Amino acid sequence: MQRFTNKTALITGGTSGIGLATARRLLDEGAYVVITGRDQTRLDAAVAHLDAVGDRVLAHRADAASLSDLDALMRRIETWRGSLDAVFANAGTGIFKPTADITEDDFDRTVDINFKGVFFTVQKALRLMPRGGAVVINASWTLHRGLPVASVYSASKAAVHNLARTMGSDLAARGIRVNSVSPGYIDTAMWREANPHPDAEARNSAEVALGALGHPDEVAAAVAFLASEDAAYITGQDLVVDGGLVGSVPAA
Repeated sequence: MQRFTNKTALITGGTSGIGLATARRLLDEGAYVVITGRDQTRLDAAVAHLDAVGDRVLAHRADAASLSDLDALMRRIETWRGSLDAVFANAGTGIFKPTADITEDDFDRTVDINFKGVFFTVQKALRLMPRGGAVVINASWTLHRGLPVASVYSASKAAVHNLARTMGSDLAARGIRVNSVSPGYIDTAMWREANPHPDAEARNSAEVALGALGHPDEVAAAVAFLASEDAAYITGQDLVVDGGLVGSVPAA
C-alpha cells in the first residue's frame, strides 16, 4: 500500500518503540516523516535504523513539553515541506509508583509530557494542516481499567483520550480528524523498564486473550489506518490495540 505517497507526517517521540515503528510504516507507504526526541544520539540512531530513506526523513531534537521547542519544530517542518498531513502525538513518559510515593516533580513531568505536550503539539501543528489532515494520539489501555502504581500516568492518558473526542468535534469544521489508539502490553523499552522482573512477560501475557505481548509494528498498523484515507469517516474514536486485554477473558 502507498497511502501516504508525497504526504508529510510528524511523529513525536519517534526514536524508539511505537513511534519508531510507525515512522517505518509510514515511510514504507510513501510518506515524508518527521521524528522528534529529546536526545540527539537517539535521534541519530533512529535515522540510521530507518536507513534515512532518501531525503524523506527529518529528525528534529525537541522536548514535547516545551512550547518554544514545538514552535521551532513547526517552523522547520514548514521550511522543509510546507504543510503537514498527519500528526502522531506519541511522545510520552511513564512513572510507575504507588500513589503515596508520587512526588510533585513526578506529577509535573508526567502531565507536562503526556497531556500538555500532546495538546500543544496538535494546537501548533494546526496552521500547517490542510483539510483532510489527521491526528492520532497515543493513549493507553490503562484508561479503560485501573492499574496499580499508575495513578498519574493513567489519568494523563485518560486526559488525551478525551482530547481525541473533544478535538474531533472541535476540528471537524476544518476537515481534520482526531482519533486515539490505546495500546495494551506492547514489547517496548518503556514496558521492559517498567517490568524488570524475569516473569513479567509471562505474567502479562497470561492476562491477554491472545496470550502474548503486542509488538510495536501492530500498533503502527493501527496508527497508519487512522491517519489514512481508509479512516476518512472516523473521528473522535479510540482504537484499542491490546490482544483482548481489556475486553476479553483469557481462556483457562
